Amino acid sequence: MLEQWYFDLSGLILSPVLGSITPLFIPNSRIRPIRLIGLCASLITFLYPPVLRIQFDPSTAKSQFVESLRWLPYENINLDLGIDGISLFCVILTTFLIPICILVGWSGMRSYGKEYITASLIREFLMIVVFCILDPVLFYVFPESVPIPMFIIIGVWGSRQRKIKAAYQFFLYTLLGSVFMLLAILLILLQTGTTDLQISLTTEFSERRQIFLWIASFASFAVKVPMVPVHIWLPEAHVEAPTAGSVILAGIPLKLGTYGFLRFSIPMFPEATLCSTPFIYTPSAIAIIYTSSTTLRQIDLKKIIAYSSVAHMNLVTIGMFSPNIQGIGGSILPMSSHGLVSSALFLCVGVLYDRHKTRLVRYYGGSVSTMPNLPTIFFSSTLANMSSPGTSSFIGEFLILVGAFQRNSLVATLAALGMILGAAYSLWLYNRAVSGNLKPDFLHKFSDPNGREVSIFIPFLVGVVWMGVHPKVFPDCMHTSVSNLVQHGKFH
Repeated sequence: MLEQWYFDLSGLILSPVLGSITPLFIPNSRIRPIRLIGLCASLITFLYPPVLRIQFDPSTAKSQFVESLRWLPYENINLDLGIDGISLFCVILTTFLIPICILVGWSGMRSYGKEYITASLIREFLMIVVFCILDPVLFYVFPESVPIPMFIIIGVWGSRQRKIKAAYQFFLYTLLGSVFMLLAILLILLQTGTTDLQISLTTEFSERRQIFLWIASFASFAVKVPMVPVHIWLPEAHVEAPTAGSVILAGIPLKLGTYGFLRFSIPMFPEATLCSTPFIYTPSAIAIIYTSSTTLRQIDLKKIIAYSSVAHMNLVTIGMFSPNIQGIGGSILPMSSHGLVSSALFLCVGVLYDRHKTRLVRYYGGSVSTMPNLPTIFFSSTLANMSSPGTSSFIGEFLILVGAFQRNSLVATLAALGMILGAAYSLWLYNRAVSGNLKPDFLHKFSDPNGREVSIFIPFLVGVVWMGVHPKVFPDCMHTSVSNLVQHGKFH
C-alpha cells in the first residue's frame, strides 16, 4: 500500500512537470498539439486527487501518503511530502483550476502559446508542492517560486500598458515580505538542528522567541492574504493580468498566506498566536469594512472583484485566529469557495472584455436582453459572492461568525456588517453590468458565451451548488486535522 501511495503522490507532482517539458520539443507553428498536450497533462493531474481522496483516512490527523527524499543531508533538510485534511482540498482546487486556465487561453493566447502552457503547468507543479511540503525551509522556497510564473504571465500576456509595473509590484511585495520568514526559519534551524516540521511542532520555544518568530512569519503571510495595508498589489495585478491569470491568482496564490498561518504560525507558535489575536482582529475587521466600502466606488469591473477578494480573505483570517473548531474549520471552507466564486466572476468579466474590449462599468448595461445566458451565470456567481444560503460561501462564513462571536462579539458584528456591504456591492455590480438600458453608442458586438465558454462555467456552478447544498464531505475530511490543530495549539 505504501508503494501505491508513493506512486500516487509522485504522479500528482510529476505529471505537470512532464507536461511542461514536452511542448519544448514541438515547433511553435504546431500550436494545437501543444495546447492538447498541456490540457491532457492538466486533466491527468486532476484525476489524481480523487484517488487520494478515496484512499484518504479522515480519522487521523497525521500526514498521509508521506515520502521523504534526502535533499541537504548535512543540514538535516529533506524533501518531505504528505497531505492531511487541511491541505487535501487545496490540492484539489489547484488541479481543478489549471485545466480551466488552459481552456480560457485556448484561443486568446496565440502569441507565445508554448510558453503560456509551460508557465501554467510549472505554476501548477509549484503550488501542488507547496500544499504537500512538510519542511519549513522548502515551505519558504516553493511559495517564493510561485510568483515567478505569475510575474511572466502578467508581464507578457497582460492587457494594458501598466502590466509591467503591476508585475513588478506583485513580485516585490511578496518577495520583500518573505525575507523575514527566511530569518525565522534560520533561527528555528539553529535551535532544533533540523527543519523537520514534526520536530519543530514539538519544540518548546520561549515566549519571547515565539513572538519574534510569529511576527517574522506574519510579515510574509500577511502580504500573500493580502491584509490591509499591504493589499495594494492585488487590485493592480488583477486589472493588468489576462483573464486566466486573474482566475488562478484569485483561486490559489491568495490561499498561500492563510495556508501558511494554518500550517506554520498557529501550530508552531500557539502562545504568540493567542497574544496576537487582537492584532489580527483589528486590521482584519477594518479591512472588511474598508475594502467593502471601497468596492462601491470602483469603476473597473476587475477592481470591484479584486477588492471583494480582499474583504473575503480578511474574513477568513478572523475565523482562522478564533481559537475554536468552528472558526478554524469554517475558515477553510471559504478558502475553497472563494477559489470557485471569484474565479467564476473573473471569467464573466473576461467574456465581456473579449467582446467589448473595456472593463469600465459605465459602458455596460442591458446585456440581459442581448446575452441572456451570461446574466444567468453572472447572477448565480453574484449570489455565491454575497454568501446566499444554498451556495458554497454561506456555510463557511456562518461558521466563521459563530467562532468569532465566541471570542469577540464586536469583531463578529463588524464582520457581519461587512457581509451586508458585500451583498450591496455584489448586487450593485450585477445591476450596473447586466440590467438597465442598452448603450449601443459604446457597445456594438453582442454574443452569448460559446460552447467552450459554457463548458468552462458549468464546473464552477456545479461546485458552488454542491458545496452549498451538501457541505458535509468537507468537514468530515478535515475535522480531525482541525481538532488536532486546536488541541496542539492549546486553544481548548
